[in-house]
Amino acid sequence: MKQKTHFLCSDCGYESPKWFGKCPSCGAWNTMSEFKIKPEVATRSVLQNTKSLNNSKPVRMNEIETENETRFESGIGELDRVLGGGAVHGSFVLVGGEPGIGKSTLLLQMCQEMCKNARVLYVSGEESLRQIRLRASRLGISSPELYVLAETDMENIISETDILQPDILIIDSIQTVYRSELQSAPGGTTQIKECAMLLMQYAKRHSVTIFIVGHVNKEGTLAGPKILEHMVDCVLYFEGEQTGPFRCLRAAKNRFGSTNEIGVFEMSDHGLLEVQNPSAAMLSGHPTGSPGNCIACVIEGTRPLLAEVQALVAKTAFGVPRRTAAGVDYNRMVLLLAILEKRAGMFLSNSDAYVNVVGGMRLDEPAVDLPMVLAIASSFRDKPLPEGVMSFGEVGLTGELRAVSCAAQRIWEGYRLGFHTCIMPEQDLGDNIPKDMNIVKVKSVAEALKMVL
Repeated sequence: MKQKTHFLCSDCGYESPKWFGKCPSCGAWNTMSEFKIKPEVATRSVLQNTKSLNNSKPVRMNEIETENETRFESGIGELDRVLGGGAVHGSFVLVGGEPGIGKSTLLLQMCQEMCKNARVLYVSGEESLRQIRLRASRLGISSPELYVLAETDMENIISETDILQPDILIIDSIQTVYRSELQSAPGGTTQIKECAMLLMQYAKRHSVTIFIVGHVNKEGTLAGPKILEHMVDCVLYFEGEQTGPFRCLRAAKNRFGSTNEIGVFEMSDHGLLEVQNPSAAMLSGHPTGSPGNCIACVIEGTRPLLAEVQALVAKTAFGVPRRTAAGVDYNRMVLLLAILEKRAGMFLSNSDAYVNVVGGMRLDEPAVDLPMVLAIASSFRDKPLPEGVMSFGEVGLTGELRAVSCAAQRIWEGYRLGFHTCIMPEQDLGDNIPKDMNIVKVKSVAEALKMVL
């Protein structure tokens, strides 16, 4: 029988019988890759799907029995916070991040605590058993309920899992495992899609909590088809600068908790350490009396977080000034520079501008606009902001300041860490704010600069 040829988009997972230069689904160029399926494999998949459909019958919604979600507590408070209180039984969790950021270390540390109440199988396709043992010894991990398997064949992994019957299964990583029926190489779009589908069905059928590790590509997104993120119940991104000490675990998708929740860790010689007070850790070493820095308060998930935004504005020696952003959106920074020039009278067209968030954090919330503006203006005028000042607020194109959510929480977080003045947009705060906190409400960028510079 003739082999069937298909083309699959590596970005969105769109499947087509013919090749396209531009994906009809997501519009990406040169992402359609060819793969072939053996006839017997296709027939087997159809038969399996038909069998599963015959065993499924419609049920009335009000007749479905519901029970409270039972969770595994990982013993790592920051990880439990991001998961929404722990890992749910039978859930499918994807942990993504750049190579060397600490994904395997985090999951191995999680095993130490989870093994107290559950049986865990750790499957590694990247390391040998001896390598895993050495890393576990360095981290101080040893438990009789932790089983380790070095395997890349998906059928063998499922077979060993059926024999051991663990409560938690960890696959490190999804790019290394493969199904022998498929002709494509491990890490390819087809292999990732099929292996993830098999694991998802196994998790739901046997109520096994499965964690899979996924690497990211050069664009910063998870390698493989986009459908991988749609299949899982929870997507966790592990972010941070490899040269810096702090790591941020962020929930981009969570069917059992809030999204955009974050957990902060610090990388040390003995593994990842929880940062109980991220705001204080981010502000350690904050310079006093130096122009070009401002303290911002953002909301990450349910917690307020203080971060230091630094800016450097210097005359350029070239015809086109340079713009560099680290930790904030580049296009947003360029937009704020244009607003400062148009609405505040600052001639920045012949100056290089650099903006950085200290600690390797990435701040995408609009409330960072006002701190960024104040830091840039402080560096341009070479005049430091008064001590004990924090700020937050969204800046509009006409230079006006717009209200942001959770203003009272932000003020209390700044007050707890010793800040006595807050520059913010005009909005109702209610009575639940510190009495001795100096609240400065401004309507525009020009007014904010007049108050502090």
